[in-house]
Amino acid sequence: MVKVVGVRFKKAGKIYYFSPGELQIEKGSSVIVETARGVEFGECVIGSKEIGEDEIVTPLKSVIRRASQEDIIKHRENKEKEENAFNICLDKIQEHNLQMKLIDVEYTFDNNKVIFYFTADGRVDFRELVKDLAAIFRTRIELRQIGVRDEAKMIGGLGPCGRAMCCSTYLGDFAPVSIKMAKEQNLSLNPTKISGICGRLMCCLNFEQETYEGIRKRLPKVGSIIKSEYGDGEVISNSVVKESVKAKIKPTDGGEEFIEEIPIEKLRLISGSYEGTINEEDIKIEVDGEDEDIIKELFKEN
Repeated sequence: MVKVVGVRFKKAGKIYYFSPGELQIEKGSSVIVETARGVEFGECVIGSKEIGEDEIVTPLKSVIRRASQEDIIKHRENKEKEENAFNICLDKIQEHNLQMKLIDVEYTFDNNKVIFYFTADGRVDFRELVKDLAAIFRTRIELRQIGVRDEAKMIGGLGPCGRAMCCSTYLGDFAPVSIKMAKEQNLSLNPTKISGICGRLMCCLNFEQETYEGIRKRLPKVGSIIKSEYGDGEVISNSVVKESVKAKIKPTDGGEEFIEEIPIEKLRLISGSYEGTINEEDIKIEVDGEDEDIIKELFKEN
């Protein structure tokens, strides 16, 4: 077992483990840590705990010290400098007529490097831009191209649900999302209805997927024959949300058939099969004047 603390460098950013050494680091403390790109200022979001060695990336970096008041002031000054650097870089991008969109700027705590995050449709020759920026800031310059999901996370905004986007408020890392999840949750496979601000499948499709998978394993398919307290019947529809089926019941006394909604815990499958998982190859997405490229992006596992 290894003693670690969890540190985050950005709001809703990924949590990284560091060794606290002999330091007493509590949750909520500001710390100065050693990272692969230099000395950084971060917030401890997971207090001291012990985890297995298989859960860490070796070698484990160390916490240098708890942040002092001077460190906090310097961190705030860096944030102010980032705003100025952002505007300067925008001007230089226009000056060089580069087809790229600047998203964010980040100073390392020790000011040894300035990182510019951008998006672009393809490769961009920014060598002259880097030279200009290096001459202005007199430090190492890094231009890092990011994807649309990272762009949405950095900028933030409101999702289709009307709430602040999950990725920019609390999701530390992106989990894979597939079109199969939308299908298994009985959502309309219209790209405009299942994609987020970033244009990719909504991250929230992943939140309840495990629950849906468990229910579908117990949910008889349409056409299956079931036995219930009302008698034997054929499933004509089912609902994962309600955890029930509607079945056409044929009374044993020869009476008229009727339709009854039955909870899945109160029925037994006689013949047929359960819903189970869906084969992605059999999924057909609904297209209503949408660009084919959008559909291709949605079928990618993001």
